[in-house]
Parts: sequence; structure tokens; C-alpha cells
Amino acid sequence: MAEAATPAIPENRIQVSNTKKPLFFYVNLAKRFLQQHDEVELSALGLAIATVVTVAEILKNNGLVVEKRLRTCTVDMRDELKDRAIQKAKMEILLGKSDRFDELNAIGIEEEEAKAADEAARTAP
Repeated sequence: MAEAATPAIPENRIQVSNTKKPLFFYVNLAKRFLQQHDEVELSALGLAIATVVTVAEILKNNGLVVEKRLRTCTVDMRDELKDRAIQKAKMEILLGKSDRFDELNAIGIEEEEAKAADEAARTAP
């Protein structure tokens, strides 16, 4: 008997959770993905949708990305605790590099390095 093929997750997709990682983990991860790819897809289920929207808005408001596509749907899932089928909301946001991504990202990296150097100098004996 053949097993059903699970669709491959694209290498530029970030599946966002609202409990596993802090918000800026996803912001920084998206920036790293955009250094390697022209686009990044943020995906979230249920309560994590607020987190994915916030991540996308931070990236857009900083001029790093442009929104290319927004998709919503419901997906059938299994509630293992209650052993029943449930539906969850799903959102996918496709973001593309802005024309100024490389320039703005380089400025952000320089600022982070300067901040880390200042912190190290302050805590040095």
C-alpha cells in the first residue's frame, strides 16, 4: 500500500508559532532568508496569526519588504487531546525584497555590531 505523499515545505517558508520563539527571532530569521532568496513566505495557524502579521508589518515598516500575496484558509486538523477533528484558521504572507533591502539590512547589521561592541566594552573588566 502506497503512503500519501506529503507536500514538500518550500525552503523559503517560515512556520511561525506564538509560543516557541520570541517575535524578533522570526523578524531576524526572515531577514536571513531574504539574504538567500528574493522572497520569504510566513505561515501561521490559529493564534499564531497575530504573530505572523506583526512580523510582516515590522519588516514592511522598516522598508525591507513588499507584500506580494496574502492567503487565508481553514485547515482540518486533529485535536489529539479530545480525539476529534477541528478546523484552524491559516494565514500565509508572501513577502519580497524591497528595492532597498540590501542597503537597509547592511545598515541594521552595522548598528547591531556597534551596539554589541558598546555592550562588550561596558562589561569588560
